[in-house]
Amino acid sequence: MSLQQEVMTALKDAMKSKNQTALTALRAVKSAILLAQTESGAKTELTEEQELKILQKQVKQRRDSAAVFTEQGREDLAAPELAEAEVIEQFLPEALSEEEIEKVVVAVIEQTGVEGMKDMGKVMGLVSKELAGQADGKTISTIVKAKLA
Repeated sequence: MSLQQEVMTALKDAMKSKNQTALTALRAVKSAILLAQTESGAKTELTEEQELKILQKQVKQRRDSAAVFTEQGREDLAAPELAEAEVIEQFLPEALSEEEIEKVVVAVIEQTGVEGMKDMGKVMGLVSKELAGQADGKTISTIVKAKLA
């Protein structure tokens, strides 16, 4: 079953159970997927990698919004954002620990033979592609910087 079908099934379940948080989050995901499908030059079917990027973006937007609301002392607005992020995260693959990410980063560095920060972009691209949906870009970046420094 494709991600879009899974989201639609979950959306129907949320409607039946009257779960407003899940409904809001899943409608946003559905909308983002439809927008990506209808962009000019886009194929009608999205690849799994594209779908994962959309989900990651949706989760990141909600976490960023929640962080801003928390800074401003608006916990009443931050809580729904975090709840929506959790709903969307259930469609992402299991996140890797920092140790597992570090192993992949070290392996990529050894395979490519890169040295120094000038090759960070090359390493980031390869690691991000390998860990699509399983690791946050910020975490990967921090680990790559530490290993190349």
